[in-house]
Amino acid sequence: MYGMVQYIGMKTDFNTLDGFEWDEGNLEHIKKHNVEAPECEEMFFNLPLLINEDPEHSSKTEMRFEVLGQTNERRKLFLVFTIRNKKIRIISTRDQNQKERREYEKQT
Repeated sequence: MYGMVQYIGMKTDFNTLDGFEWDEGNLEHIKKHNVEAPECEEMFFNLPLLINEDPEHSSKTEMRFEVLGQTNERRKLFLVFTIRNKKIRIISTRDQNQKERREYEKQT
């Protein structure tokens, strides 16, 4: 599956989205994990990219998604986001743990 975006159980059309939404809240949260905003954004443009819906952490009004991907410098990250006003809003991100890295590397 290398070279592809894998949407698992997806009902969302990502082609309708228009960039990213950042504010003090989500910027401070990702800094706690030593991740910068550009790294989060880079993940969506690097392959492979694995995106899963996360119904367990979603609400009736807001779907959350989990992402396994990599930055331009090949840093492997796990990211959680939602969609607000047709923008990707990063909720949290961190380095992939060992299990996530194994899953991600199966795709390369």
